[in-house]
Amino acid sequence: MASNDSDGARRPVIGLTTYLEQARQGVWDVRAAFLPQQYFDSVTASGGAAVLLPPQPHATDAAAAVLDGLDGLILTGGLDVQPELYGQPRHPLTDPARPDRDDWELALYRGAEERGIPVLAICRGLQLVNVARGGTLHQHLPEALGTERYRIGGGVFADNAVHVDGGTRLAALIGAGTFAVHSYHHQGIDQLGKGLLPVATADDGLVQAFESPEGEPYLVAVQWHPEENSDDRRLFEGLVAEASAYRLASSARRRHEVEA
Repeated sequence: MASNDSDGARRPVIGLTTYLEQARQGVWDVRAAFLPQQYFDSVTASGGAAVLLPPQPHATDAAAAVLDGLDGLILTGGLDVQPELYGQPRHPLTDPARPDRDDWELALYRGAEERGIPVLAICRGLQLVNVARGGTLHQHLPEALGTERYRIGGGVFADNAVHVDGGTRLAALIGAGTFAVHSYHHQGIDQLGKGLLPVATADDGLVQAFESPEGEPYLVAVQWHPEENSDDRRLFEGLVAEASAYRLASSARRRHEVEA
């Protein structure tokens, strides 16, 4: 942080995980890191500064270096988490394995948890956190629940209703009750991971959001895609507010260590 910045002046730095896929632009057809603009627009419109975090080798060491510069972390959507990570054989419709991204995001999440960095997890991000906490996933919801309601395909987000429980961190951000959300996933929570609190469900019982208990580092995870609703930034605003508090606390701690 620059020496002339006051603790309250600088926007908190929010890291967002990205895809690393084959991409074409003009004459170039190469592997590239990218993320839909809606994600980082949601961060900047909420008062944060967005930094993109593509998968990279030596995940644990690289994540430690990256996290030292972050105030908040968003685990974004994307391809399916490897079922091998939660001890299941691969379903024929599960996406091809992407161990580079899984390793990277697991390292980022675990490092953030150790440091107390606030985390917002979205769609795949929710599933990855659940696996990191020892939970499991339904690999294909049409088989598990008998419905295609969560992924209608063609790049079109499905509208689904979720019920948010009162008295939760999530309800403090968006209210309690039933809300319409944007869905695009064919996997979902089976067994919930250790220490995670389910705070929103669909009418078929599928967990749609969970969070960390009071007193633990901030974690809000949703199965839907809040970045697709530009009229409602409350989940991103909540993360940015927590990231600002984390930055202020970290700065105060460093000053105390220097003075000591």
